[in-house]
Amino acid sequence: MNRVTPDVRIVSAAFAPEQELARFAPADAGAVASFVGYCRSESNDGPVEKLVLQHYPGFTETEIARMADEMRARHRLIDLLVVHRVGDIPAGEAIVLVAAASTHRAEAFAAVSELMDVLKTDAPIWKQEVGPDGARWIEPTAHDRARRAELER
Repeated sequence: MNRVTPDVRIVSAAFAPEQELARFAPADAGAVASFVGYCRSESNDGPVEKLVLQHYPGFTETEIARMADEMRARHRLIDLLVVHRVGDIPAGEAIVLVAAASTHRAEAFAAVSELMDVLKTDAPIWKQEVGPDGARWIEPTAHDRARRAELER
């Protein structure tokens, strides 16, 4: 059964991706693809203790839901789930889960990959990496922007 709108949640507490996925899988799906992003303990700039993700409550959810709905329609998905954490996220904990259910695997894989590219560059979430030397803002890389630009072609 197709959901009218994707399930998009912004959470401030740790979540268990495997539990979210167990609740998500629609019975009528031929395929479910997913991606989980975690806070790394190392970056190009050195050790990472945590990420701090800031957002505008209400606005962020609305924008991510819009992005997810466009992806749902583009790939004719049965259902789509986005769980995105905000606040302080210690190294090793999940930041984001994107799962797509479709009739065939190609659409599910494509939707998850493309939505992650869009979230990385366009989601109204501001990120700081915190390490022993203090905090530094994180911006999408040139590679992130190039992947995102490919979606417009």
